[in-house]
Amino acid sequence: MGKDVIVACDFDSKEKTLAFLDKFQGEKPFVKIGMELYYAEGPAIVKEIKARGHKIFLDLKLHDIPTTVKKAMAVLSGLDVDICNLHAAGTSRMMEAALEGLTRPDGTRPLLIAVTQLTSTDEEIMQRDLLIDQPLDKVVMHYAKNAADSGLDGVVCSPLEAGKVHQVCGKQFLTVTPGVRFAGGDVGDQKRVTTPEKAKELGSDYIVVGRPITAAEDPVAAWKRCVSEFCD
Repeated sequence: MGKDVIVACDFDSKEKTLAFLDKFQGEKPFVKIGMELYYAEGPAIVKEIKARGHKIFLDLKLHDIPTTVKKAMAVLSGLDVDICNLHAAGTSRMMEAALEGLTRPDGTRPLLIAVTQLTSTDEEIMQRDLLIDQPLDKVVMHYAKNAADSGLDGVVCSPLEAGKVHQVCGKQFLTVTPGVRFAGGDVGDQKRVTTPEKAKELGSDYIVVGRPITAAEDPVAAWKRCVSEFCD
């Protein structure tokens, strides 16, 4: 399995998204469609981007009772995305139900990964707001182990946690890591961040990169720099 850079297309309209993707003449970057774009444009934007030949990570972070998540995943399985996700905090039962819903009658399905703790969360926030008194690292590993035991393919975590997740859950268990910035870049609202090169060293399988590419003066050059630093 090769490493890859997933470009977070956090736009609020089809027009902005396609104008951005049109810059990549002859290139088909792996893209993430998150809540903002999906809620603005619905399933049609997923189908259109897929028809253009892009791999898609549908980042909707489902978190509800098991039956609801199972039914929602059954609908999402029809969109032919490559990866989708949910919150590990929804419990093992919810994750198992999600897998059931996501699996098509022929046995195929997208990869399913679980969000451990958001990269905008640090230990102080987690303890103060969520009343989780365990160390952040221990919580992330516990959530990752629950996801693996539930049959999921990987987790969303910080690059700083990727290597340990592989130790706990195995090398084949995927780590999809946001919170990646170029050296010297603005970290925005992220707390646990690193560079593409460092993420590679730490064991990330996929990095998710948004503003350092989408807001760059030359997005294609920024994407190619990310690919060079992370994949080569």
